[in-house]
Amino acid sequence: MKRWRLMAAIFLVCARADAQEVFEPGLVSTGYDDAHVSFDPDGTAMYFVRSSPDFAHWTVLKSEKRNGSWGAPAIAPFSGVWSDADVFITRDGLTMFFVSTRPVDGSPRDDTDIWSATRKTPQDEWGAPRHIRELSSPGYEWYPTMTDDGVLYFGSERAGGYGKSDIWRARWIDGRFSEPENLGPVINTPDQEIEPLIARDGRSMIFAARGGPGDKGEYDLYSSFACAGEWTKPAPLPDEFNSPAWDFGPRLSPDGTQFYFTSNRARTHAPYEGVARLEDLHSLLDAPKNGLRDVYVADAARLDLHSPCADAR
Repeated sequence: MKRWRLMAAIFLVCARADAQEVFEPGLVSTGYDDAHVSFDPDGTAMYFVRSSPDFAHWTVLKSEKRNGSWGAPAIAPFSGVWSDADVFITRDGLTMFFVSTRPVDGSPRDDTDIWSATRKTPQDEWGAPRHIRELSSPGYEWYPTMTDDGVLYFGSERAGGYGKSDIWRARWIDGRFSEPENLGPVINTPDQEIEPLIARDGRSMIFAARGGPGDKGEYDLYSSFACAGEWTKPAPLPDEFNSPAWDFGPRLSPDGTQFYFTSNRARTHAPYEGVARLEDLHSLLDAPKNGLRDVYVADAARLDLHSPCADAR
């Protein structure tokens, strides 16, 4: 109990100092490497990724909300054997996309491919994962998200792009995805664009990239708008969302009022100074902001996004 009180006190100090808050400290954001939260559309189930410290293995965890509080997470039924990450659930709650290193046709994978699972009602368990063969490539695929009209956006290291990793999209037509289309050089650079959060109507996007305008050193978060079929030049999100650390994994709450992202930004060295007891040192190291990844949440209004499109609504 003493350990949890200390973690709560650390969280309150961090929340006062920062414009955003660590999300669910001690449950989602811990001393482990935690990232990439997503939700069922009705807000009753939450998925996130807990990784090994060297980022070599990723496991999807699931938590359920009861009486207004999130319960202790458990390994999601479809995860735990291979590396799995980047869960996205469609607005109707019936289709889930994620990336995985699980074998394809019995052959092991060194990279991630996109998989999906379906269910008949939002209350059912997910069916067996299905490999989406038409989106596969020899490189890594990352972070699938979908518009309401069936266009899947994702990051990929496939050939034919503008950099090491680009953002691509493919449309769901007649029971399968079309040939992936690169978003072009306005969005994609010679460096890396990895994780797109596409708006449900496809008119705007927040994504993670390295080496973009205003780059602070690692992955940063950017916004762009689709105006008359063309994407606008990316702009970095306000300073509170970007740092010299990794800032990635953008996500919105089901009602669109809360913005979540992942960062490995750490607390300053000051809290460690003067710590004389090993117990206190371990409590600091086994808490958010220890240098591993944590999930952050902020009021979505603080994104301060304004579409430059002439037909903006």
